[in-house]
Amino acid sequence: MKRTFTIALAALMPLFLNAQNITVRVETDPMEKQIIAKELYGQFSEHLGSCIYGGLWVGPDSNIPNINGYRKDVFEALKELKVPVMRWPGGCFADDYHWRDGIGPQANRPHIVNNNWGGTLEDNSFGTHEFLNLCEMLDCEPYISGNVGSGTVEEMSKWVEYMTAANGHMADERAANGRKEPWKVKYFGIGNEAWGCGGNMTAEYYSNQYRAFSTYLRDYHGNKLYKIASGASDYDYDWTETLMKAIGNKMDGVSLHYYSVNNWNDKGSATNFTDDEYYEIIGKTLEVEPVIARHCAIMDSVDPQKKIGLLLDEWGTWFNVEPGTNPGHLYQQNTMRDAIVAGLNFNIFHRYTDRLKMANIAQVVNVLQAMLLTNAEGQMIKTPTYYVFKMYNVHQDAQYLPVSCNAESVATPLDRTMPLVSATASRDAQGDIHVSLVNPDLKKDQKVTVELSALKGKAISGEIITAKDIHAYNDFGKAESVNIQNFKGFKVKGDNVEIELPAKSVVTITIK
Repeated sequence: MKRTFTIALAALMPLFLNAQNITVRVETDPMEKQIIAKELYGQFSEHLGSCIYGGLWVGPDSNIPNINGYRKDVFEALKELKVPVMRWPGGCFADDYHWRDGIGPQANRPHIVNNNWGGTLEDNSFGTHEFLNLCEMLDCEPYISGNVGSGTVEEMSKWVEYMTAANGHMADERAANGRKEPWKVKYFGIGNEAWGCGGNMTAEYYSNQYRAFSTYLRDYHGNKLYKIASGASDYDYDWTETLMKAIGNKMDGVSLHYYSVNNWNDKGSATNFTDDEYYEIIGKTLEVEPVIARHCAIMDSVDPQKKIGLLLDEWGTWFNVEPGTNPGHLYQQNTMRDAIVAGLNFNIFHRYTDRLKMANIAQVVNVLQAMLLTNAEGQMIKTPTYYVFKMYNVHQDAQYLPVSCNAESVATPLDRTMPLVSATASRDAQGDIHVSLVNPDLKKDQKVTVELSALKGKAISGEIITAKDIHAYNDFGKAESVNIQNFKGFKVKGDNVEIELPAKSVVTITIK
């Protein structure tokens, strides 16, 4: 396959070597007004490796600076990121989790073995109160994943009541544990990956389980649950079709999981990869678009009014763990390649904002394509992916502006293709227009003309994320290799912005 790609790439070399006149046309006054849900920039925090313990939570007695047990540097970095929603406690861990283990006095909480991820012993010091209080402090919506696989209807029902009821027995128990006022909990997942680690169920069986569990998840005192069914893994379109027909309007949303990985037996290194391997991952990443489109089409056939949302609540790169780390902890570094992947994904997500209502990258700290990496010595780094999320947060809850782009596509390994430029645009509440561009090519800069309207007298600024080497990453105790820099590689010509878009870069232009 590598030799085949080399031949295909050689045949396309004139396309790479000769500058193409790429035009990105932004529709600044679309007839259909759509909003890019801020929840597309959601996070995922599972009890996995050091995502929770050592990542989000160190406990109030730790020598690492903390705010009531929450790691201070991580909390401040996430606050800066404007996290809109966070999913917890899993993942596969969710269907082994029994919520009562994580409430009450810390000393009385049982220690449990994390059978899904490395056999780690957990003390349950981070539970319902700790998670929901963190979400309040971050001003983000909690997304709870309930236990269908090994739990009961009663257990899940009482968990919802414990969190959201203003009075009654469960509310009294919550108050005795230190929280008088109920929390607001909007998003509730009824199981996770029911087709696999969540019970190895068939779609038909899970649909019946969903209907039973959801019946007893009640809305208390003004809290309205958005109930999410455990949806498909990437290409399993039959699962989505079965759920849409068997559950239908009894669910508010259905999940989807899609990872940028080409070989599950050997996922490759996060930092040491060839150009061919880079393009393989880019090709796999871009394939999320036809996957989303087909799931949307199935949903449209049953729900043409688009009342049921699609939630991509697990996505991102997945590589082999860093050498010397626990294979079950999924700790990987994060390079400029991951930044390109993140930008490409967001540009795709925005195009499906009429149906796609949430996306949660896996995961927030120390696991897979993380925002942040920490160590036991109290150090923390912001990854290249963190900076893409930060750059793109201008699109949260902004009006989607459709774009057309005439960029050619070129071949990548495994019979996939890659556009020379990917683009998206939005208008925020202040009226500012933001245009984000990704050049995934490793060597070739691109000349891009962004066509807008009425640019005269407008103030224009730019930001860029790039690096000389696609393998660049941020490491402990060293100056950052990848972050956001001011971008000056543009000029205004009439109602157009002409941009010199560097190779392997993510750029956002703001027009005020």
